[in-house]
Amino acid sequence: MTRRTVRIAMNGVTGRMGHRQHLVRSILALREQGGLDLGNGETLWPEPVLVGRREHALRALAERHGLTEWSTDLDAVLADDSVDIYFDAQVTSARVEAITKAIAAGKHVYTEKPTAADLAGALELARLAGEKGIKHGVVQDKLFLPGLLKLKRLIDGGFFGEILSVRGEFGYWVFEGDWQDAQRPSWNYRAEDGGGIVVDMFPHWEYVLHELFGRVTSVSAHVATHVPRRWDEQGKPYEATADDAAYGIFQLEGGAIAQINSSWTVRVHRDELVEFQVDGTHGSAVAGLRGCRVQHRSATPKPVWNPDIPATESFRDQWQEVPDNAEFDNGFKAQWELFLRHVALDEPYHWDLLAGARGVQLAELGLRSAAEGRRLEVPEVTL
Repeated sequence: MTRRTVRIAMNGVTGRMGHRQHLVRSILALREQGGLDLGNGETLWPEPVLVGRREHALRALAERHGLTEWSTDLDAVLADDSVDIYFDAQVTSARVEAITKAIAAGKHVYTEKPTAADLAGALELARLAGEKGIKHGVVQDKLFLPGLLKLKRLIDGGFFGEILSVRGEFGYWVFEGDWQDAQRPSWNYRAEDGGGIVVDMFPHWEYVLHELFGRVTSVSAHVATHVPRRWDEQGKPYEATADDAAYGIFQLEGGAIAQINSSWTVRVHRDELVEFQVDGTHGSAVAGLRGCRVQHRSATPKPVWNPDIPATESFRDQWQEVPDNAEFDNGFKAQWELFLRHVALDEPYHWDLLAGARGVQLAELGLRSAAEGRRLEVPEVTL
């Protein structure tokens, strides 16, 4: 095999998600396995160039992982003709400017979401990328989770019959930061810095619903800031101005209804941090990050409602576990591999900046729905 190098400017990898999922579990994991086998006698070897604002953090990260290339000068990195791809995992407020520069420099773009603070900005990025003729992709990692891959298998196999409804529960308790350190950065709770659970999670729900069940045609949302006072990384109190919980109802193309609760102020009483229950005329399923359980109509029991006596049946035991039937890789790494094959071999890839704009649109409309107290239609996103 011959080895072909692809150089990737990775901006924002000193942050939690950029470091753990994208650098370590995706790009470095690909290097540990010897590169990406392109299947044509070639191996694609990813060469990361770390980019960020904090010199000491970049140097420490590079030394920890045996990397030699890092820079605090994004413009200089983008001016380097040997850099093929620009990846962005920065805070949302910094994303549009950096991606716009990368597109202008002719780099292929792969980015975390949301791609912009508003729909207009997200559509502008998609337009610029199309005019420049670069390849572009947006991280939509939950589609590659084992639980949702099993759910997709059930949908494609016709298990549900007509899908009637989807119920989603996501979240966990994020510590306030006073007596126990918060496990999410403080900017997540400041609207002026691009924080908020709607901006963070509604783009996820858009692509999950769109890809598995149908396009979202309307949204009705209620948002709340349940914990109004938090403590930052320096232990200083601050006012939480962003929403930390959102309760959404989504009408889907085809008639199904989705209800999804998203919260950083809920304590977990479920098997996984996110679970989706799908009910159809022929069967139901509950899918999480990794597991998926089903109950077919032929095996649906007949519970009896009697509040005067204790329940004698275990409802969870009446469901059947969907087998793995395959080995599932890290979802972020799996999508990186598809994007790299798209860049190297021009293989089809549809999770692009326009798809990312749909997620921004749903977050924008969700916040507007909550502010106005009414259901809003969701137009199709086009350039």
